[in-house]
Amino acid sequence: MIEIPQSLLEDAALGDVRAFEEIYQAASGFVYNVALRIVRNSQDAQEVTQDVFMKIYHNLKSFGFRSAFRTWIYRIAVNTAIDRYRQILRQNKGRLDYDAVQAEGSCSPAVLEKASQLDNQAKLSKLLDTLNPEQKACVLLREIEGLSYRDIAGVLKIPVNTVRSRLKRARQALLQYARGEKGLT
Repeated sequence: MIEIPQSLLEDAALGDVRAFEEIYQAASGFVYNVALRIVRNSQDAQEVTQDVFMKIYHNLKSFGFRSAFRTWIYRIAVNTAIDRYRQILRQNKGRLDYDAVQAEGSCSPAVLEKASQLDNQAKLSKLLDTLNPEQKACVLLREIEGLSYRDIAGVLKIPVNTVRSRLKRARQALLQYARGEKGLT
């Protein structure tokens, strides 16, 4: 996400629609990617992105610049995506989140490569699904987004030691699960 000037944020907070559109253009891809990593579904990630920008629009006046705008957006995106993910889990209780697809007959190298990528993504998703949403958010923010422990704490509004303990428990759970799953190695 590119850095958004404070003057643009202030204009949007005062109701300037063009300024808000510029913020949306600059940050929507970032928000979508964060949401997609948590909900793992394009349609749900789009809904989360819309919800996030509605929240930003309604709360920009109260932002106050006490933290970085990027951190604020992260916090809103992660919390909104986790809420949506929990809603999906409740709706789909007992159903699989994805169907395994097997290639039949001979395939081109490009198709085999894509199938391998999808298989790896399915394995990663299966591993991440073993974590609770709080642990999953910490792992995604640390390992995928590359945030520091302090930044994760700021995004999730939790102490740094809580971030450390969630990451430790998540890593332990992932290792234990991976050891029990012969097909994931």
